[in-house]
Amino acid sequence: MDQGIKKLYYSISEVSKITGLKAYVLRYWETEFKQLAPPKNRAGNRTYRQKDIDFILLLKDLLHEQKFTIEGARIKLAEKPVKTEEVYSEPVSAPTVDENLDTSDDEVDSSHKKILRHIRQELEAVLEILQR
Repeated sequence: MDQGIKKLYYSISEVSKITGLKAYVLRYWETEFKQLAPPKNRAGNRTYRQKDIDFILLLKDLLHEQKFTIEGARIKLAEKPVKTEEVYSEPVSAPTVDENLDTSDDEVDSSHKKILRHIRQELEAVLEILQR
């Protein structure tokens, strides 16, 4: 398929090739991000639009390049409506280990604890999958 030609709708296999992501990753992200909900055609196949592909590329950048967790990406996306080009032009730096060492347990607010609990749950789920 020539990627220079724009189409109205793309199949999951086409989106997989365009984004460099496996189809199962795209399906999983649909369950985690309400913004990604491609409609299905009469045959039940997903029909992605360009805006879906742009959102997937944004997610890929947040999760793979900027190393956000799924919960962290949700929070980042909820902060404000983000245009795809803004994310690519504004690198976000993670706090260093030294910054984290200066923070006492009392200073960690409940939202951070919630995020950390979610990260732990995600890691435990990954560990469970790996142990199968």
